[in-house]
Amino acid sequence: MNIEISVTEFWDEWSFEILASVATVVAALVVLWLLRRGIERWIKRVNRRYLESHDHLDREEGQRIVTISQAVKLVAAVVVWGVVVLTVMAIWGIPLGPLVAVGATLGVGVGFGAQDFIKDVIGGFFILVEDQYSVGDVIAVEGVSGAVEAITLRTTVLRDLDGNRHHVPNGHGGVTTNLTTEFTRVVIDVPVSYDTDLDTAIDVIGDVAIAMSEDESWQGSFLEEPVMLGVQKLDGSSVNLRLLVTTVGNDQWAVRRELLKRIKQRLDSESIEIPYQYINVVTMPSEGGQSG
Repeated sequence: MNIEISVTEFWDEWSFEILASVATVVAALVVLWLLRRGIERWIKRVNRRYLESHDHLDREEGQRIVTISQAVKLVAAVVVWGVVVLTVMAIWGIPLGPLVAVGATLGVGVGFGAQDFIKDVIGGFFILVEDQYSVGDVIAVEGVSGAVEAITLRTTVLRDLDGNRHHVPNGHGGVTTNLTTEFTRVVIDVPVSYDTDLDTAIDVIGDVAIAMSEDESWQGSFLEEPVMLGVQKLDGSSVNLRLLVTTVGNDQWAVRRELLKRIKQRLDSESIEIPYQYINVVTMPSEGGQSG
């Protein structure tokens, strides 16, 4: 009889611990699901409010909010699962003191062996706090460049123009160049021949740039009126004229392509020559073809 009571009490105790552990894990999953759902809905609101705005400052603020939200989601998941592990250990009566002591000892050893990992995490923290770059920015780092797809506490994920995906450790220690922060400048050098009337060519190129900045479909990409700087260089076969345009961060490449097309079309219509190298091939008659 006593054996049956002991078995029943033992089973009841184990049943309680099992149910409590399962309930803890389920509660953690629910919390993480709610947290993820909330952050995803928040990011959608940010997209509507900031990223789809015509104001470049709003878009940059939206990128920063999305970046921080993704980092918060990662940190929250680590914290929640840490609490779950400690709670389950407490339910099963596993003493935490020896675990903490062993963890501290292992932490010291792992710290020496994982210095690069710790450096990457610290680097990722400062990237987010200092807002060095955000998701959506185009950066150049460690010999690669591309659009930032994600920023974690350890790595930054870039996608280049060819579609290649690069994972750059945040603690690389090199120089990171943000190509799209706040504003960018497009520098265009246009070569013209030496017999061109330079004043006319300067006026034509400047007019093309100003007309484009006033075009309704492009004026949102220009932050300032284009500046025609004038003669930049006397080259061997051409005179190079320089144009300076200040644009919204991510619009610089589209503005450059469209502006170059318009300048070429206008120079053609004004009969202003853009010098190019060519080879003049002279065909000599063969001896067999000579008469006489």
